[in-house]
Amino acid sequence: MQLQQLSYFVAVAEVRHFTQAAEKLRVAQPSLSKQIRTLEAELGAPLFSRARGNITLTPAGEALLPLARRILADVETARREIQDLTGLRRGRVRLGATPSLFAGLLADALMRFRTRYPGIELRVEEGGSRDLVRDLARGQLDLALIILPLQSTDPALETTPILREDLVVVSPHTDAPERSSLRIEDLRSRPLVMFRRGYDLREATQAACRQAGFEPRFAVEGGEMDAVLRFVEAGMGSAVVPSMVLAGRPGLVATPLARPGLQRTIALAHRKDVDPTHAARAFRETLLGFLRDAEADAALPPGVTRLD
Repeated sequence: MQLQQLSYFVAVAEVRHFTQAAEKLRVAQPSLSKQIRTLEAELGAPLFSRARGNITLTPAGEALLPLARRILADVETARREIQDLTGLRRGRVRLGATPSLFAGLLADALMRFRTRYPGIELRVEEGGSRDLVRDLARGQLDLALIILPLQSTDPALETTPILREDLVVVSPHTDAPERSSLRIEDLRSRPLVMFRRGYDLREATQAACRQAGFEPRFAVEGGEMDAVLRFVEAGMGSAVVPSMVLAGRPGLVATPLARPGLQRTIALAHRKDVDPTHAARAFRETLLGFLRDAEADAALPPGVTRLD
C-alpha cells in the first residue's frame, strides 16, 4: 500500500468519477485506474462498484475511506512539522552554562536569538562545567558553555574556545585594597568568600594559592555566584570571580591580579557523535555573531577577550 494509491483512492471517492479525479490530481486517467486496481489487489477486495457507469464505494471502500483520509492528513502534518523545524519556525535548544555566564553575557545573546527565531523554545540549565559535561554525555543538553580545561576524557565531546576572561579580586567598598592590583600572595591575609565544592572558581583559586605556598582562609564557603557576591557586599570577605559578573554591583570593587594573574577560557561544547539540530546550529551562529559584534563595538565586558 502506497501513499500515492491512497491519495488516488480518496480523490475518486470524493468526486465518484475516475476521469475527474485524474484531472484534479493532474495525472493520466489510465495511470490512476491502474493504481486503484493495484490497491484493490493488495487489499483483496474491490473498493468501488462500477455498475452502469455509476461509481459507488463498496463496504471495503467505506471502511478504508476514513482511514485513508487520516493517514494522508497525518503525513501532511508530519511534512509541515519537519518543514517548520528545518525552516526554524519551531524547535528547541537546550543550553547549559555556568551561572557567571548567564549573569554576565548570555542574556543579550539569548534575546537576540529569541528575536530572530521566536518559535524556537529555549531551555537553559545552570551548573558547573563538570555537571554540564555530564548532561551533554547523557543527551540532556544540545550545547554547553563550559570552562577549560575539562576534567573529562570523553572522546565524543568537542569544545571550541570562544572567550578568555580575567579573574579579579572583588571586595566591598568598605574593605577595598588601596593598591591598583594584587598578587596571589596578597590573598594570604584576606578572608575569602568561597564557592561550593566542585565549582571551577573554587578549584582555580585554591590551586593558585597553593602554588603560592599557602592555604586560603575561608570566611564562608558553599555558595553559588549570587550568594558569593552578596556575602562580599555584606563585608564578609573578598572573592576571586570573573570580571563580567560585576555589572550592576556598585557596592563592589574589583581589583585586577598582577600578571600572570588568573584567567579562564570559556568554550562552547557539544557531542561530535550527534548531529546538532537546525535550532542548535542557529543558536551557535547567533552567539558567535553576537560576540563578534560586541567586540567590534567595544562592548565586551571588561577583561573579556574573544578567541574564535
